[in-house]
Amino acid sequence: MLSKFQHKIFGMRQNKPHDDNKFGMLAGVFTPTVLTILGAIMYLRTGWVVGNAGLGGAIVIILLAHVITISTGLAVSSVVTNTRVGAGGAFAIISQSLGLEIGGSIGIPLFLAQGISMALYVLAFTESWLRIFPSHPEAVVAVLTFFLVFVIVYISAQLASKAQFIILGIIGLSLCSVLLASFPILGQTGFMETPVFMGEFNDANFWGTFAVFFPAVTGIMVGISMSGSLRNPRKDIPTGTMSAIGLTLLVYLALAYWLSRIASPDELLANSTLMVDKAFWGWAILAGMLGATFSSALGSLVAAPRVMQALALHNTIPFSNFFSQETEDGEPRQALFFAGSVGFVALLAALASGGLDAVAGIITMFFLITYGMLNVVVLIEQALDTVSFRPTFSVPRIVPFIGMAGCTFVMFLINPIFSLVAIVMVLAIYIYLARRQLANINSDVRSGLFESVAEWAVKRTQRLEAAPERTWKPVILAPIRSTNTLSGSYRFLRAMTSPKGTVQALGIYPQGEAKKLEGLEMLTEAFREDGIYASATLLEEEDFVNGVRTTTQILRNTFFRPNILFLHLRSDSDLDELQQLVDKTAAYRMGIALLARHPIVDLGREQIIHVWVSNQGPDWNHDLRKSNLDLSILIAYQLAQNWNARITLCMAVPDEETQEIASKFLVELISLARLPKETMFFVSTLPLERALDQSPHADLTVFGLSKEPNLTAVQTLSGQIKGSCIFIRGSGEESALS
Repeated sequence: MLSKFQHKIFGMRQNKPHDDNKFGMLAGVFTPTVLTILGAIMYLRTGWVVGNAGLGGAIVIILLAHVITISTGLAVSSVVTNTRVGAGGAFAIISQSLGLEIGGSIGIPLFLAQGISMALYVLAFTESWLRIFPSHPEAVVAVLTFFLVFVIVYISAQLASKAQFIILGIIGLSLCSVLLASFPILGQTGFMETPVFMGEFNDANFWGTFAVFFPAVTGIMVGISMSGSLRNPRKDIPTGTMSAIGLTLLVYLALAYWLSRIASPDELLANSTLMVDKAFWGWAILAGMLGATFSSALGSLVAAPRVMQALALHNTIPFSNFFSQETEDGEPRQALFFAGSVGFVALLAALASGGLDAVAGIITMFFLITYGMLNVVVLIEQALDTVSFRPTFSVPRIVPFIGMAGCTFVMFLINPIFSLVAIVMVLAIYIYLARRQLANINSDVRSGLFESVAEWAVKRTQRLEAAPERTWKPVILAPIRSTNTLSGSYRFLRAMTSPKGTVQALGIYPQGEAKKLEGLEMLTEAFREDGIYASATLLEEEDFVNGVRTTTQILRNTFFRPNILFLHLRSDSDLDELQQLVDKTAAYRMGIALLARHPIVDLGREQIIHVWVSNQGPDWNHDLRKSNLDLSILIAYQLAQNWNARITLCMAVPDEETQEIASKFLVELISLARLPKETMFFVSTLPLERALDQSPHADLTVFGLSKEPNLTAVQTLSGQIKGSCIFIRGSGEESALS
């Protein structure tokens, strides 16, 4: 049964009264999207765009902006018909595909962009108001407008939604006024004979003009951000978004043509409210300007808190418990106050700096990043080609690719410096969220993405000649009868494998005795928390040796197969069983690590490691494979790095003449194997047993293990050592000199 939290996350129905307050396609998506697109930029900056860029330049700008928006709209439509979109719109879509870290890194800038958008629309409303009342103070009008918008949204988002239908009618009337002004028979001046096709870009270059216009088409985010407040987002978002984009594209193209015919470029550049003078009913244009900009401010303030609430529900922002709360009617009041604060600060900053155009450029960058990431999500889903991605509305791969590439290029063409700043900001938020180890979302496709990349890499690798020496890392298979056995070796295994190694725990138990392996999964989880990949497998098998042998045979041809069998040698060990395991493993291309822990001192201070090297005479060549030394050196190096320990290479030789040759050999070996510079060597002319007594104390002593070892002798030798020791036999696929 889903918890209340899960209901909030996925926007699912909790009770009937709450669901009654949700929106349909017309009120929740189409209307706010149309009103936001046909808003401030249409009335106050389209004329400037045409005057600065000419009719041809304006059409290119309009089409380019809509190519990005249409691609993104189609991509979003494809995604939402494949999954249950939760609250937060773009944030929910990205999070459910790429994880909360990436979703949050995009969602937080998106929230800020929508909060700042409110300032844009309030400024646009103020500019329209001053056309009617030029003597009114700009700052006073802007601040009063802001608080009026806030009060309406605070009372109810439903009230704001109902007001939008009235405003939509007013905008329709204003566009009719534009149409009527095109006919001289109705008493208007009519069209100019020849419009200016290409402008001189005196006020701004092409991309600067594009940056001012682009916020006009960011209105699709308003409808998408309402996903958690829609009755059927899977149907409402595609239908409402694409129909709104199509309608508004036609309006902008027609309006650009009309503006190019009713005024000269100089007139269009000099008068931002020229449409009032040229329309059939000037008052209708004024009403449309006031209504559109006011409704756009309402839409932004309705959408932004819902994105913030979604961020808080997933614990991606500070004070998440506070900002995730909502009223009984589903209103995110706490988030509303914060979103209002962001908008108010942006409004004051805009009044003090550059006004409408300065705010428009900032918003453009944030929305381009969001659009680009939405297209990336669809590209990844399509590239994975999984059965689970079967949207009822499919789009070709070229569509999201165009959207992604368009967003990326346009960002850097508009303002390379601010683009880099915005990307760095997104990356910084991602790093912050990644360190917080947020919970995973079940529909997250990251695992599928990594799996596909791994599958591709495996297939590519299998076509190449194997080079295991260059890519070697410890992949340990640790067969156990009891979780306590692995728990006791936890620190040692962690030191053997960190940071890139792997631990594969194999729990083998007779029928009905699985209780001894309880907690094994929790222990492997501890390895993963320490940055070491670990997994646990349980196998019901009466014969321990047969269980290990069967598992080894199964894994021998897998790509990420174990390369070291980790075993324990104790005074009470079953030597026959160990002998079988050691003997059988040689045929499976696996090394052996046989650990004999000292019953009292254990691993001591984990500071000193001795590696005993067998006599390399008579040729003394540095071909370590002949002496089974490669794996011993590699494991000693791994342990020394993680313990911050010192390695000493030790050797027992028959006489002083050989001692000199051996010393030179070990010095060269330290250099060739690239061991730490503090590595030392020790050469004794005494037999091994006496040399062990003569050598300095070691916390861990490493010995080579022959291909067919006598484990009785090995156990006796381990009993003579004053500390712990480990017996190593390589698989033949390691190289300390590689």
